[in-house]
Amino acid sequence: MRIFKKLTKGSSLVLVIYTLIFSCNIEPVERVNITDTDNDGVIDNLDNCINTPNPNQEDGDNDGIGDVCDTSTINPFAACINGFADIYPCNDYDLMFHIPLSTFNVEAVNDSWGWTDPDTGKEYAIVGTDRSTVFVDISNTNSPIYLGNIPTATIISPWRDIKVYKNHAFIVADNVTGEDSHGLQIFDLTRLRTVTNPPEVFSVDVRLTEIGRAHNVVINEESGYAYAVGGNRNSTFAGGPIFINIQDPKNPIIEGGFSEGNYSHDAQVVTYNGPDADYTGREILIGSNENEVVIADVTDKANPVKISTITYPNLRYAHQGWFTEDMRYFILGDELDEVRVGNNTRIITFDFSDLDNPLNHFDYLANNPSVDHNGYIKDNRYFQASYRAGFRILDISNIDNKSYTEVGFFDTYPEDNATAFDGAWNVYPFFESGNIVISDINRGLFVVKKSN
Repeated sequence: MRIFKKLTKGSSLVLVIYTLIFSCNIEPVERVNITDTDNDGVIDNLDNCINTPNPNQEDGDNDGIGDVCDTSTINPFAACINGFADIYPCNDYDLMFHIPLSTFNVEAVNDSWGWTDPDTGKEYAIVGTDRSTVFVDISNTNSPIYLGNIPTATIISPWRDIKVYKNHAFIVADNVTGEDSHGLQIFDLTRLRTVTNPPEVFSVDVRLTEIGRAHNVVINEESGYAYAVGGNRNSTFAGGPIFINIQDPKNPIIEGGFSEGNYSHDAQVVTYNGPDADYTGREILIGSNENEVVIADVTDKANPVKISTITYPNLRYAHQGWFTEDMRYFILGDELDEVRVGNNTRIITFDFSDLDNPLNHFDYLANNPSVDHNGYIKDNRYFQASYRAGFRILDISNIDNKSYTEVGFFDTYPEDNATAFDGAWNVYPFFESGNIVISDINRGLFVVKKSN
């Protein structure tokens, strides 16, 4: 050390050191990696959880993987035992964690979606609230991280909707008090990888204001088009779908719209590969349009064509629906029949084998009177947010024979299953891990998972 101090006073230190190294046959020391990806104070080559903060390096099972990122040690916050997970009625689904409204500093939540980072495999819940869109890292459900939020572009709204395409979130809001300028917010989700001081307040990357307000946004990921629906009824397209080219997510381009079906509350758009060979490869829109369901060919954005429409008995509000994976059937929820007709939760199924001649297939009635809201299909399961009855799962594998079976549920509103607009607004069931996101109006974010 004394020699080194003396040498540092000279003007040729580097030359002297290299001379010593080579004259003594000393191998140069390899550069040390001092990167700290998760900013927890532990450098990566010593960190047992490189991508997740774990400053104390807890490793309960001594397998070299820190507890906060060791999926083999992830346990539910409350397992579903004897019909309850903590205070919540359940059947075959465990509560992984719950984040209340107060954490997000909001009064209500609404829609939700999810994103899986293709580079890291991390899963993120994206939840709309009355005044923001929030992002939560749920890749380790033992230690979820509220990363931050994007404030609403205009005023507080009870309706917000999010979808994801090419690692970007696309966000709309529906304000019915005259404010019509929220537009489409676009946010690059890869920015979530580098959050160092959560929760952060994010700015959007792009905001497309020309669409005004919208109740919902749907995306066909195969074609790279977004469809804003449920806009101003007095606008050019009367609240019908507005076609937005998002193939370059940060450069959205409006390419037209479809007004013939009138106001569209919600929709699904697919590149069709179902049983009707006349439309194979065409871009088909199914609109849940309040008083009817509309089927349209929107392949040519300058010339969309209505194919057919269909109604059904006791129609009160055609709200939202989803194709089965073979695109033969379409399952719809009517949001107001439980209130105005008095039936139990009803799910309407159509046979869309012939898109020119859609048929009513059958109605399924649940064993409770709650109002159904959004529903999605994965494999042979129908995952439904059913307001005060919470999250419900139906086995639809016997759909040809007009029969569904409830195979599980998680009730985020334990007080009752009454016919009212509280509880589970939306469910996102598409994560490969099996984590299921539920956004509950009154209680915030839940993540549940099928019991082992």
